[in-house]
Amino acid sequence: MTDLAAFYPQHLATLRERADKALALGGYDHLVIAAGLPLRKFLDDQDYPFIASPHFRHWLPLTDAPGSWVVYTPGAKPKLIFLQPRDYWHVVPAAPAGYWVEHFEIVTVREASEAAQHLPVSRSAIIAPVPTLREVEANNPQDVLDYLHWHRSYKTPYELELMREANRIGTRAHRAAEQAFRAGGSELDIHQAYLKAAGAIDAELPYASIVGLNEHGAVLHYTHFDRKPPAQNRSFLIDAGASAAGYASDITRTYAAAGAGDFQALIDSVDKAQQGFADKVRAGQSYPELHIHAHHVLADVLREHGVIKMSAESAVASGVSSVFFPHGLGHPIGLQVHDVAGFQRDEHGGSIGRPEGHPYLRMTRLLEAGMVVTIEPGLYFIDMLLDELRQRPEANQIDWAKVDAFRPFGGIRIEDDVVCTSGAPENLTRDAFAKL
Repeated sequence: MTDLAAFYPQHLATLRERADKALALGGYDHLVIAAGLPLRKFLDDQDYPFIASPHFRHWLPLTDAPGSWVVYTPGAKPKLIFLQPRDYWHVVPAAPAGYWVEHFEIVTVREASEAAQHLPVSRSAIIAPVPTLREVEANNPQDVLDYLHWHRSYKTPYELELMREANRIGTRAHRAAEQAFRAGGSELDIHQAYLKAAGAIDAELPYASIVGLNEHGAVLHYTHFDRKPPAQNRSFLIDAGASAAGYASDITRTYAAAGAGDFQALIDSVDKAQQGFADKVRAGQSYPELHIHAHHVLADVLREHGVIKMSAESAVASGVSSVFFPHGLGHPIGLQVHDVAGFQRDEHGGSIGRPEGHPYLRMTRLLEAGMVVTIEPGLYFIDMLLDELRQRPEANQIDWAKVDAFRPFGGIRIEDDVVCTSGAPENLTRDAFAKL
């Protein structure tokens, strides 16, 4: 990975400039950001895995600093209130170190409540989960959040380098997962191979991995992990990511077992279509229009492979394409897998609605240079949706024998993380796979 020390000062300068404008917009003097605290399990003495606030991680690469805070006052050096408790029950966070430390004034506290004396609360925009500290009441001002969320869509070179690293880790782990599938592993075996190659535990992944063999590929959010392999491996769908200093990758691939020629041909057609969609991630492109375009192309794929008999236009207009492609084309990605501001109208808030008939699309903005989005078309054979289609007039436009032949394979999804630039897009995922 490129030396992050070269990128971080410009990244921090960008955040300070954005914070200055956001605070002025809201009439505040200080920006106070909580990392947050772990959530306690109900009726238990254990916590859920801790995930630091994305606003906190935006400023510095601390992913495991519960109870810590960032304080920024325009014109002053940013301050980190770092909680390093006296605790022999747990591993205590190490003292801050690295390329970013010199850019912060660091105050270490031993109790979470001690942070309050170092936090300005008067005329402050306090961004924090609720509740955080009894002494500090979060206000999460919407005008400040809208401004910060809007501009978080535009990644700095520092952020892009971390997202490249997240893709490098993710593709390495994906390759190990494919090898485990080819070796006949169970879903749990494959998942464990993925974790080992990523050098991570489940809690360190940006989202719960989807590892589906055969029909399980038709469950969009399948996270069950069968312990035993099926009697026959026909297909494998994996949707799994990785993290680098809190920045996510989100990658999906689908594989056919040896001998599944027709399903492999369908995968190849979806892969070709997906690369075409990724190439359209360019400044000025409407993301909803790209999503609708994807429906037409995928409907042509279904027709080419004999699944439907109707034209692509009829399949999209009637909603038949949505039976086989029932989710959105993708979403913004960055500090969160489904990153903020995908529907936002401008830096002052507002919302841009989804196109009619496409309720699961997660982005409705125009693409602009600096944005990173996923492109994840899919084709699935989902019993519930197919049963509903059988009751509709369009049922006679479906080759049900062909549907039944594909049903045991579950479905196909192929997903890359793609950067919109001022020219040709940068496909972080394909670039990372190419370097393996």
